Amino acid sequence: MKPPSSIQPSEFDSSDEEPVEDEQTPIQISWLPLSRVNCSQFLGLCALPGCKFKDIRRNIQKDTEELKSYGIQDIFVFCTRGELSKYRVPNLLDFYQQYGITTHHHPIPDGGTPDIASCCEIVEELAICLKNNRKTLIHSCLSPSIPV
Repeated sequence: MKPPSSIQPSEFDSSDEEPVEDEQTPIQISWLPLSRVNCSQFLGLCALPGCKFKDIRRNIQKDTEELKSYGIQDIFVFCTRGELSKYRVPNLLDFYQQYGITTHHHPIPDGGTPDIASCCEIVEELAICLKNNRKTLIHSCLSPSIPV
């Protein structure tokens, strides 16, 4: 076992000490047009709000406020509770609820795939959100800047 002083910068740091956060950029949302599937809506895609992993240090409150300011009404979360803890946002689903954002939690373990019944349920919920003109977002567990 390595002593703590030999931890490499690329390894996961699970300490509870948070560095002072620099002025961060707003959370980036990519808007996917759904016109190819005969839908006039757009689907938002973004990295995990509040993520703290390796060199990523997002602020959960600022990110959630930013999502709310974009008018996000529904968020599909595919991270497991364990992954939310790993990325230091174990209360993310509660945050969304506090901000009045409807959460559709369908945990899929990292590297796993949902079964057909789960896929159908996700697609049905997503279709209902879009049909009702609800501003909807899906986020991944990792930030786009973290190689997978």
